[in-house]
Amino acid sequence: MKSLILTYAIVIALFTTNTFAQNVMVGSADMYPTKDIVDNAVNSKDHTTLVAAVKAAGLVETLKSKGPFTVFAPTNDAFENLPAGTVETVLKPENKKMLTGILTYHVISGKYTFNDVAAAIKKGKGKVSMKTVAGGELTFKMNGAHNITVTDEKGGTANIIVYDINQKNGVIHSIDKVLMPK
Repeated sequence: MKSLILTYAIVIALFTTNTFAQNVMVGSADMYPTKDIVDNAVNSKDHTTLVAAVKAAGLVETLKSKGPFTVFAPTNDAFENLPAGTVETVLKPENKKMLTGILTYHVISGKYTFNDVAAAIKKGKGKVSMKTVAGGELTFKMNGAHNITVTDEKGGTANIIVYDINQKNGVIHSIDKVLMPK
C-alpha cells in the first residue's frame, strides 16, 4: 500500500511540475499555453498599451485565430519611450490604418521560438531577416549567448527580454522597444 501511495505521489508531482513548468509569468500574470495570444496578453500588466492598441486596430479576432503567429510584443515602457504624443496620435480612429501597419509589423506568420530564431541566425552567418505580416522585414542578431536583438527597417533595435511565451496559436516574445516599418 505504501508503495502504491508513493507511486501516486510521484506521478502527481511529475504531472504538476510539468504543467506549471510550461507557464511563463509576464506582467505578474501566468501565460497559459492553452490560451490564445489575446486571452493571455489581456492579463499582462506589462502589455496594457499593446492590448489597447490591438483593440483599437481591430486585430483582436486575427490574433485569436488559429495562426500560428510569432508576436514581438512591446512592453508599456517601450511605448512610453516613443516621442511624446505618438501613442495618443496612432490610437485615434482616423489613424487606424497606420496603427494596424505598426502592430502587424510586430507579427511573423509561423511559430518561431528562441531556438528557431537562434538556429536561423547561425545558418545566416550572424543574422537573419524575416518577413512580417505587414510585409516589411525584421533583422535578428545574437547579442551574447542567450540574447537576440531585433532591428527594424528604420534602424531601431529592440532586445527580446522574455522569450518563448507559448500560446495555443503561436508564441510571444516580449521586447523593450516599439519596432517601426519604413
